[in-house]
Parts: sequence; C-alpha cells; structure tokens
Amino acid sequence: MPHRSLFIALLAGALGLPASPAAAQLPPSAREAAGYTGLHAAAWSGDAAAISRLTAQGASPDARDGYGRTPLHVATHARRRDAIRALVRAGAKLDALDVDRYDAVTIAAVADDEQTLALLLELGARADLVTSRYDGTALIAAAHLGHDGVVRQLIAAGAPLDHINNLHWTALIESIVLGDGGARHVATLKALVEAGADLHIGDRSGTMPLQMARRRGYADMVRILEAAEQAGTRAGRVAK
Repeated sequence: MPHRSLFIALLAGALGLPASPAAAQLPPSAREAAGYTGLHAAAWSGDAAAISRLTAQGASPDARDGYGRTPLHVATHARRRDAIRALVRAGAKLDALDVDRYDAVTIAAVADDEQTLALLLELGARADLVTSRYDGTALIAAAHLGHDGVVRQLIAAGAPLDHINNLHWTALIESIVLGDGGARHVATLKALVEAGADLHIGDRSGTMPLQMARRRGYADMVRILEAAEQAGTRAGRVAK
C-alpha cells in the first residue's frame, strides 16, 4: 500500500492507537538504565551471577522500576537470556505486567525476538495472557507486525487464535488491517489460517477478513482466505 506509514499513523490517530505496539512498549531509556541499581542493573547488563547473589541476599526478583518494569521485563528488553534464567530460578513471576500491561512474552513478541520468546515459553511463560491497554494478546501484537516466526511459536504454545481485543479485532484481522500485504504478513495470515483461526469473526461493522483483504488489494491474502473458505464449504458438504 502506498504511503503505508502515513495510513497507519492516520488510522492510529482515528482509533486512539499508537502507530504500532512498539510505540506503546517502553524499553528502559539510556538515562533510566544508567540509573539502575541492584537487580535492575544486573538484569540490564546480563549479570546472572549478580542476580543469583542479590536474590540470595533477599532482593525481590519482582521489584519494580518507575515504569513498573520488573528485572525480568528489563532483561527481556535487553535480550539477556542468562539473566532471564537466573531471575526465573530466583522465583521471578513470568506473568508480571508493567504499567502498560505488557508481560515478558509480549515484549519479546513485539521485538521479533524469537530466541528470547522460545526461552520464556520453555521456562513456563504463558502465551494466553491478556495484555496491553487494548486487552489483546502477544499473538495479536505479533500478527499486527507480521512477525511470522513469533506467530508460529505462539500458536504452538497455545495462544488463543480467536481472542478479540477491545477494538474488536483478532490476530487474523490485525494481520490484514494493520499489515502491508507483504511476505511476512502473508506468512502470518497463512499460519493463523492453517492453525484454524476463525475466518468468520468480523470487525465491529461486520466486515469479514476476506472482505478486508479484497478492499486492500492484498491478492496473496485473498487467495489464502478464499481457499480456506472453499475448503470449509467442501468439508461442510461432506459432513452433511
């Protein structure tokens, strides 16, 4: 779509949305990071030994900075996987939310950080939490951005395919209306369709995903959705 960045900005303004989930997620600024002490400093720098020492001395692994970030959030933003392991060993809550209601899984999903996401899920983090001011999920955020590898990981981890956020959008819808129709958004939509996402959940006006893709001229998405619709119709006939 021509001038997609302008389109997203205008759409976001009309709906009261940030231009992307990343705009709502605030990693620590350089100034904040420079002021960190204790576990937050150790998490930011990836000092797993310091994390083990400080928690053994009684430091809370779920302490908060001024933005409500725990050391686990900070380590996730910084992609410090050894720090994440040390924090979880020390009892850090994997489902903690920051001020904007983001958990570590959603932070990794928005960052397109497949390695950190895989680790968090391996350590027991949930893929089904309702997060963000939009009552969404990590899957919706990743679909919005076309992070197809993240989307596949989250689907495999049991993320709810058809969760509807407070904009009345699902992950499938967001891959279309906030996507660019390019290869990664197409791969995202394909993964969702193949996993069994409901093709017949529309937006608040009742517009269905196939209609959305047609209106935007996203030919590859249209082909995927049409094929899925036809396969569903054939399966229905056989069942009868």
